[in-house]
Amino acid sequence: MEISKVIIQDKLDLFNDYYNPRIVGKLNGQHVKLVKLKGEFIWHKHDNEDEMFLVITGQLRMELRDKTITVNEGEFIIIPKGVEHKPVAEAEVHIMLFEPASTLNTGEAEESELTRHILEEI
Repeated sequence: MEISKVIIQDKLDLFNDYYNPRIVGKLNGQHVKLVKLKGEFIWHKHDNEDEMFLVITGQLRMELRDKTITVNEGEFIIIPKGVEHKPVAEAEVHIMLFEPASTLNTGEAEESELTRHILEEI
């Protein structure tokens, strides 16, 4: 196995679509993912996994059922398992996700056009 660094911007430059995470690293049963967001995602939750959203560029609005939290560049938010949430990006935002490899992007929500069962590794 070759050890090399990941240049985040180079990876982000490889894709332009939204709400379609790419795997850029693996460790201890976790995936490190990059994703671009714009617009609203769907309400969903993950019954068995926590999620961490690190904002690389832009501003993320994380809607929860009882409040909304704004997450700016260089900040992150952890959504505990079982908590309903909806990511919203008024303008394009670049996010790094840390989550168990088993995590489905739409969680326990019904299948939608945004559900990604197989993620590309870049």
